[in-house]
Amino acid sequence: MNKKLVVGISGNLTRPSKTRAFITQIAGEVAGRIGASSAIHDIEDLGPSFPSARRISDLDATARAIVEQLTGADVLVAGSPTFKGSYTGLFKHLFDLLDPSSLRGKPVILTATGGGERHSLIVEHQLRPLFGFFEALTIPTAIYASDKDFANGALVSEAIHARARQAVAEVLRVVGQTGSVGLAA
Repeated sequence: MNKKLVVGISGNLTRPSKTRAFITQIAGEVAGRIGASSAIHDIEDLGPSFPSARRISDLDATARAIVEQLTGADVLVAGSPTFKGSYTGLFKHLFDLLDPSSLRGKPVILTATGGGERHSLIVEHQLRPLFGFFEALTIPTAIYASDKDFANGALVSEAIHARARQAVAEVLRVVGQTGSVGLAA
């Protein structure tokens, strides 16, 4: 029996970040429900070879190991940074390096955090590029949490907790429909 794996990747370059905490929580819940282990990475974990890479083979061993985890994950939890062009550009670069077929049918939960009252605008900027990438491959679900949903770096909003549980349920439904996580429904 194959070991199941949930991998989270945060585009946020600031540690510790709400995005990373949010991803860790969601990935942990998914992993617990499907009997998987989880691994969480930040974009900076990919190291110095990442920004200039044009293909996977250009990456150093550490970065290649992370990319292998991403492509081998049963469920992917991807978190975009608060919208700042260079951060989002680096994050999108990661997905540009991946072979799209390696992600076909993979359940994906997209997360975004940050901002105040302009939720829809932030979500639009953060998640649109990722939805564009995953659109032809799978049906992603998205969760957004604003700064006010956190206290001391922990998610405290019951509404967001409920949305996270709903996202996990959606992933489990995809898993159940395919019979094997990661196969196209």
